[in-house]
Amino acid sequence: MLLVPSISVINGRTTRLTKGDYSNEKFYEESPIEVASQFEEHGITRIHLIDLEGAKKGTIVNYDPLQMITGYTKLSVNFTGGIHTDGDVIKAFEHRAESITSASVAVQNKETFANWIMSYGREKIALAADSLDGLIRIKGWQTATDLKIFDHIAYFYERGLKYLKTTDISRDGALEGPSFDLYKSLLKEFPNLCIFASGGVRNMDDVKKLADQGLYGVVFGKAFYERNISLKEIENFVNVYA
Repeated sequence: MLLVPSISVINGRTTRLTKGDYSNEKFYEESPIEVASQFEEHGITRIHLIDLEGAKKGTIVNYDPLQMITGYTKLSVNFTGGIHTDGDVIKAFEHRAESITSASVAVQNKETFANWIMSYGREKIALAADSLDGLIRIKGWQTATDLKIFDHIAYFYERGLKYLKTTDISRDGALEGPSFDLYKSLLKEFPNLCIFASGGVRNMDDVKKLADQGLYGVVFGKAFYERNISLKEIENFVNVYA
């Protein structure tokens, strides 16, 4: 199972939200490149970089952290936040993102997102299907929809989707544990999908339980920033599970 730390960015600074609430920002002293370098030194090969400003504004804002991380580390970067057009996708790749994850476009313009999967390839395009009470939310989780998560995923699953990142928003940043039942149901419904669990991870015990469930990967953030997961624990996990 892939262990994928997330680095969220506002105004070029490392930050975390709780349950997607932009009024509940917490900034950390280490810059995105400093955090990324620490992960790399302890065996991590991939990170999930989130442009929180871009997600809210609908256009990419924080190119600099992406350029710094891809320029000064060997990490593969999955980039997300504000990717709405072909131009946004191309710019992300020009700044050496290994892949991108998109949420809003997949709701607002399904045909465009399906075309991205075909045009750029299944390895390059991931779907973020983040939900609250079973319904998809977009635009940095600020906009509710009436779209059921399983219906939404099924549409793109039938059109070649390979990678899915899904968050139960009620768990994100709350350190209350992942939505194990949700992931169990998703694995049963979409057996050929590479699913990244996200949200609620408290410690390495949660990570190991997700691995035992058969998840392809887990994206985590706050548990590390709040020192519930150490760099040494990350290194030990990577050595065993990678």
